[in-house]
Amino acid sequence: MSGLQKLKERIRQKGLQKTLKTLCERYIFFHWELLWMERDLISPVAPHNLRDHPAVRLVEITPENADAFARHFGDRVQTMRELAAEGHTGHMYLDEQGDAVAFIFGSMRDYHDRHYYGCTFPVKPGEFFEFGGEMIRAYFGTRLSVDAQISLWEAMRAKGCDKVVDVCETHNIPALKLHLRMGYHEQGRAMHVYGLFGRWRLFRETRYDGSRLSGLRKVPAPQVAASA
Repeated sequence: MSGLQKLKERIRQKGLQKTLKTLCERYIFFHWELLWMERDLISPVAPHNLRDHPAVRLVEITPENADAFARHFGDRVQTMRELAAEGHTGHMYLDEQGDAVAFIFGSMRDYHDRHYYGCTFPVKPGEFFEFGGEMIRAYFGTRLSVDAQISLWEAMRAKGCDKVVDVCETHNIPALKLHLRMGYHEQGRAMHVYGLFGRWRLFRETRYDGSRLSGLRKVPAPQVAASA
């Protein structure tokens, strides 16, 4: 399929406006805003009514077993192998066929994300940085989204951690709602990632007061008083 045919097919599937936005972000400019979130590892998670899912098996990710990602995450096999080799704690969940259907990682040291954002996320003593949580669509809306996090928290608590920190993109509303459901709190700071012409990345951090997520809570939080 030629480049023009691919473009026409993308426009047919996603519409002209979304296609132009994607092309602009890829080749000209994009701005991602990531909110820092945190949570202790002791407080219980609030009750939920997420549905059950087919049986899965938790396995720690190693360079040797990363091939389990080939079926559903074929473009991530090498990334999974590299993350495991770097010493990060990774959990994957295997279905009855032995294929990975979900994964999540934690790092007890500063995490340089060279595979996606391109910046470094600092980690303080006693904390761990949670990243990479993902699952295939068949498991969306299931309790695995909660259980996978709790299992990682327990593993990192056994390593001496008492707090989990991570970042969440402001446009990813489902992920933000999951964070609130899991009991995360905003730290009042945000990481900004800028992309220029598909080649350069720039980063800066800002701080804010109050909550940026008031509208996502059942009980509204105080309004934000933004600060640079």
